[in-house]
Amino acid sequence: MSALLEAPHRSTGDAPSPRRRRARPGLALVTTVLALALMAVLAFHDFLPDLFGLGLLVDSALPWFGLLIPVLLVVALVSRSLAAIGAAVASVLVWAVLFVPAIVPLGWNAPAASGTTLTVASQNVEADSGTAAESATALAATGAQVIALQEMDDAAREEVSAVLDESYPYSYGIGTVGVWSTYPIENAQMLDLGLGWQRGIAADLSTPAGLVSIYVVHAASARPGDHATRDEMLANLADYVPRDENERLVMVGDFNAGSSDRHFSALAAQLDEPNQDGGGFGFTWPAGLPVTRPDHILQRGMKAVSSTTISAGASDHLAIVATLQL
Repeated sequence: MSALLEAPHRSTGDAPSPRRRRARPGLALVTTVLALALMAVLAFHDFLPDLFGLGLLVDSALPWFGLLIPVLLVVALVSRSLAAIGAAVASVLVWAVLFVPAIVPLGWNAPAASGTTLTVASQNVEADSGTAAESATALAATGAQVIALQEMDDAAREEVSAVLDESYPYSYGIGTVGVWSTYPIENAQMLDLGLGWQRGIAADLSTPAGLVSIYVVHAASARPGDHATRDEMLANLADYVPRDENERLVMVGDFNAGSSDRHFSALAAQLDEPNQDGGGFGFTWPAGLPVTRPDHILQRGMKAVSSTTISAGASDHLAIVATLQL
């Protein structure tokens, strides 16, 4: 009877052991390779051959490659591979080094406006939009002392002049570009970009703080496999910067090149572009759902106080507005 009542004995060797999650070497390998490839594209995209327009597409979309990083991180964690996790984290660091400095809100370290400032507003008004006058009205409402417009036809120029000439008594235009200013414009001339195109202006603004060089630009269009003319225009623009005698300089307009475009880098290396007031990339095109920033305000010799984008008229480009401390 005592034998029957005796509790069954189970040796510790029979106890069920917790189930170990196994690493997934195949998934880890794929994740590691993709992370390394992403880092290579981010860091060395300038060296990618521009076959079938690949270089232009990659350059333009480069900031968006960051969307791949969360996916890689999740998959790396699932693979339970330290190598895959390390590669994914490294891709985060590369993207951050390239883009985080440009998307930090300007308000975090911008100086307070004091003394004399120069506010510049610019927009590609889109020739077929028929709303150049509305754009001019919206830009004037920002209080800008200088308004630069691109892609104007004759009718648009007349409409803009009717809106701006009274408040902006100084102006100069040639081809499809024009500039209106509350400050006197001196030495205005067509910007010779070596192509014989009337899509650029060079002038001096006579401000209370001294002369400020201003360049208004509408670069040639850039499409996959068809951007050689734009590339040449950007290269010629970059050559103007070191030869300009004024300490303060503003270059503004539609460059048809994003900030990460390899052919924009020569300008970006010489001039500063303000961050956005609220942070982010400040994309300007297409206006309804911006995915890239072909429009820029570049400067040297001044401190940025404010920089933002606004909607003006029915153009397919958002307008850009920046205030600089003279």
